[in-house]
Amino acid sequence: MLQAVVFDCDGVLTDNGSSWQIIHHRFGTDNDKALSDKSTLELFLDGEISESDFVEDDIRRWKEVQPEIHRDDIVRCYSGISLMSGARDVVGELQTRGVFVAIISSGVDLFVSAIASMLKVDDWAANGFEWDEGGWLVKGLPTRVFSHNKGLMVEKLVEINGFTPAGVVCVGDSSTDLSMRIDGSRFIGFNPARQRATSAFECAGVPIVVERDLKEIWPHLYPGEPFPELSEWD
Repeated sequence: MLQAVVFDCDGVLTDNGSSWQIIHHRFGTDNDKALSDKSTLELFLDGEISESDFVEDDIRRWKEVQPEIHRDDIVRCYSGISLMSGARDVVGELQTRGVFVAIISSGVDLFVSAIASMLKVDDWAANGFEWDEGGWLVKGLPTRVFSHNKGLMVEKLVEINGFTPAGVVCVGDSSTDLSMRIDGSRFIGFNPARQRATSAFECAGVPIVVERDLKEIWPHLYPGEPFPELSEWD
């Protein structure tokens, strides 16, 4: 029986790329540009630098452009970002059936919390920043969600709520999201973010949904059952 569905946020519940990259676009910076053999992003994806080092490098790049960054500057970065097609429908239908819905994202907490509130999910976790009393950016917070080991958060969710791994399905768009799949659980690759993700999903033998509509994951959640055509979420 399906007990919980755990979603990544960026590119899964929302129709955008990385919430970190959106900030880079705002400041005109780029962590995907190679300074030597590899870009900082590639080093991180390959597990060669830590999450905290990656975040501090991002902040350094932004502050080179704008030395003082306010919380409102970051919030404004996400203006106009829309939900992924079908996100509200799928989350609503799952909760109607009593399924626990959570977001586990290594994205920016200011963004993820807004999406969690919009979709009224049951729980969420993400990474973020430390701000001073005036709301000015100080540094990155200690890592809550490790991109290469999101399974730690899934295991906590299972333990706290008394779920069984077999009752949990995780949905993600990146190769690192595969780390959400704890022993006995299932995983659906949705809207692969890069060729790296597609290759990782194929190697892992998980279902892959390339359509940018979350309702397309439904047959993988409930085999043989199409998504209800008429629901209160339409």
